[in-house]
Amino acid sequence: MANVMDGDRLFGVGEADVVQPLKAAAGVAKTFRAYDQHQSFLLPPSLDDWLPDDHTARFVSEIVDDSLDLTSIYASHTNATGAPPFDPRMMLKLLLYAYSTGVTSSREVERRCHVDVAFRWLSASTAPDYRSLARFRRRHLKALNDLFTQVLVLCAAAGLVKLGRVGLDGTKLRASASRHKAMSYDRLTTRIPQIEAEVAKLLVEAEQADVADDVEFGEDRRGDEVGVELATREARLVKMRAAKAALEADAAQRAASDAEAKARKADKSDTEIGAAVELAKSTAVVKPKSATFVH
Repeated sequence: MANVMDGDRLFGVGEADVVQPLKAAAGVAKTFRAYDQHQSFLLPPSLDDWLPDDHTARFVSEIVDDSLDLTSIYASHTNATGAPPFDPRMMLKLLLYAYSTGVTSSREVERRCHVDVAFRWLSASTAPDYRSLARFRRRHLKALNDLFTQVLVLCAAAGLVKLGRVGLDGTKLRASASRHKAMSYDRLTTRIPQIEAEVAKLLVEAEQADVADDVEFGEDRRGDEVGVELATREARLVKMRAAKAALEADAAQRAASDAEAKARKADKSDTEIGAAVELAKSTAVVKPKSATFVH
């Protein structure tokens, strides 16, 4: 397929065996920053370098590692048979960060572990599946309720106004007031029932989200899987080329019909009608309503 514009055409004519690279228009001599999605690294990249030092995910991780007692959760894992379970610290960090940032679906948490740097950093690039995440929450629901509350109380005591989307301090502060000043004990104790209610709400929302996902996608599907026909680059190219060819053929047919109707209405000869139809076919433009395709 030619990789140049033909008048106002959005697609070139015909198919090609090789996808041609995008080329700048004549006269454009601009140097762009290097862009290589397949770039290799001399040294293995570190996930730790990809997450900003002040990111909320780091704060969540540090609280779980340094301030929480997970003895009851670890003690519940006594069966030595079967595959090793995911580390409770990692699962707790993921759920705490996810729920506090508005991600309550276990399927969405799994997806984020593949595509979101913060989630991938918290999971150490292991990406637990949605079933394991949901089972962990349900198995340790009472402990999670207490641990989540402890985390939010600690955050409020440390002076955080919010953790993700969860409001911790309802006090209206002047702009000049320190947002990091620790809460007084008396004021904190009045906030604890509200924090407990917030935690209970988050856990209920998470269960509701998982149940709704199971109904919509089925218990054995994540919901965002692509079909077999789109699973590989080669398959996707074949599918996209076929779709493009179908769009072009449809556009050419519609353009030819319109041209023939106009020519007959103008009382043109058969030769003129044929010429108009062929011209319309060769200059047909694909213009989907919701998108514009260009070379």
